[in-house]
Amino acid sequence: MHTMTEENVSATLTIAVPVTRVFAVLADPATHSAIDGTGWVQEPVDRAPLTAVGQLFRMDMYHAGHPDGDYQVVNKVQALDPPHAIGWLTGQRKTDGRLEFGGWTWRYDLAPLGLAKTEVTLTYDWSAVPRYIRERGIRFPPFGPEHLTNSLHHLAELAASAAPA
Repeated sequence: MHTMTEENVSATLTIAVPVTRVFAVLADPATHSAIDGTGWVQEPVDRAPLTAVGQLFRMDMYHAGHPDGDYQVVNKVQALDPPHAIGWLTGQRKTDGRLEFGGWTWRYDLAPLGLAKTEVTLTYDWSAVPRYIRERGIRFPPFGPEHLTNSLHHLAELAASAAPA
């Protein structure tokens, strides 16, 4: 099930896996390419687990519509409340070395349903995208809402096969 407003889209799925195990999968950048429902996320550049708000982690990406095809994003952890929430803001490193974030975020909210099930809500929010980016003609969201549902199903498969946290 997914919902969409003018500024965000979300999907929710109940996973038959304990909340701590689901959170551990999400906090590991090495799993993000397998979770991604678009195929754009490739490999993590930074493999350290996500443990702190403000932590940066880079991911290699590929998108046929991107001017370079292959590119890299820098994510900044914005929400980290183990095992209930994890989220990040996506941006890039400019040629002068400074970071620029586009204003879109990814967030997972986890609610334990007993000891062995977790309700997971994935939200992609673009409400903070500045006007100058919107005026470039970038469509938000840049994917259909089924992407979030696909990602949650991938997460469920990974979490079910992961070692207990």
